[in-house]
Amino acid sequence: MLDALIKGGWVMLPLVVCSLTAVAVSIEKLLFLRRISISDHADKVVTFVMKEQLNEALTISQGTQSPLLHVLSAGIAQRCNSSKAMEAAAIVEVDNMKRGLPILDTIITLSPLLGLLGTIIGMISSFQVMSVAGMGQPHAVTGGIAEALIATATGIIVAIVTLIPYNYFLARIERETTKIEHYATRLEMALDTPFYRSDKHEDIKKFA
Repeated sequence: MLDALIKGGWVMLPLVVCSLTAVAVSIEKLLFLRRISISDHADKVVTFVMKEQLNEALTISQGTQSPLLHVLSAGIAQRCNSSKAMEAAAIVEVDNMKRGLPILDTIITLSPLLGLLGTIIGMISSFQVMSVAGMGQPHAVTGGIAEALIATATGIIVAIVTLIPYNYFLARIERETTKIEHYATRLEMALDTPFYRSDKHEDIKKFA
């Protein structure tokens, strides 16, 4: 493995950095998505709101890491203008969920380009050898070609391996965004009742 990295030329160094960065970001995103899926109690929150128990609904959201519950909590705390409050909170939460994805996207695009650069450098080296020594040193010529092929293959492999978790994370974030929209609509409907519009329910300012 080390021998292949050496033969691939200096372009292999940024490719290794790209691969290690992709692994680190992917692990961080997996742990993050695991945390937010475990702490999802949106149905309980909506049920408490429908039962006119706002304090209990907000208590569920205290200390949670779920973006969905953060959005619902904002809507309950600002119940007089719940739609805009949840919309503003959703923008922040979706942006947090997408954190790190631009890095993976950059690696997917950059890695094949680095591999192509390695190909060009390797081929240039081969032609330089041919121009100086002609075809009298076939091993030197094939060495430059081998460098080009190793760099290209590595760049493509890094891009492919990074693309798989990247698409998975995008799909998960899209599902979470859909859930936020779904439960935010349900909560808005639950708050749009004569009981809440009359503002005669329990005071929850301490939770806001």
